[in-house]
Amino acid sequence: MELLLFLLPGFVAAAIFYSLTSYPKPSQFERVIQALIFTLFIKATVIITGYLFIKTGNFNSIEEWNRGTLSFISSIAIAVIFGLVLSYLANNDTIHKWLRCIGITKETSFPSEWFSSFLKPAFVILHFNDGSRLYGWPAEWPSEPTKGHFSIVDPSWISKEGKEERITGVSNILIDVKDVRWVEFLEGPKENQNG
Repeated sequence: MELLLFLLPGFVAAAIFYSLTSYPKPSQFERVIQALIFTLFIKATVIITGYLFIKTGNFNSIEEWNRGTLSFISSIAIAVIFGLVLSYLANNDTIHKWLRCIGITKETSFPSEWFSSFLKPAFVILHFNDGSRLYGWPAEWPSEPTKGHFSIVDPSWISKEGKEERITGVSNILIDVKDVRWVEFLEGPKENQNG
């Protein structure tokens, strides 16, 4: 039970991270290792915070800092903040962008090229396995290229001649990713694409 309470802040931070990013959840063993690593960072922050509170308390005391309840509550609060900040940094490529600028890496913080391709808003043409094509705005898309659905707003079929045939009476269409061979991302406004 003590080990679980010790690792709980790390599990809280990891749960927040995986619920707010498109990263696939790792195996049980890897989750425990991540929880341990996150817990070490969180516990270090709690120790520093406790020290600062004690020093501040020498001037203005509100509550006595103890290693029990207040320390546990602080570690959970810091775990929530840690998970949110880590999610923000991963979803915005913040750390890797900086590391690319100074030449340390060429990688992004995104889980795959699939994820980073959909970051820039653009109209798309979905090329189906049967050769047909669908044009529209992707309101939602799957986190992985092998499972999930595209939600295409204001869809139109593209004929073999390249003409746009609007699907009347349909505002949104849901497409299974398994039916799509590839995705074409278009530049510029809609009027310039198929004219």
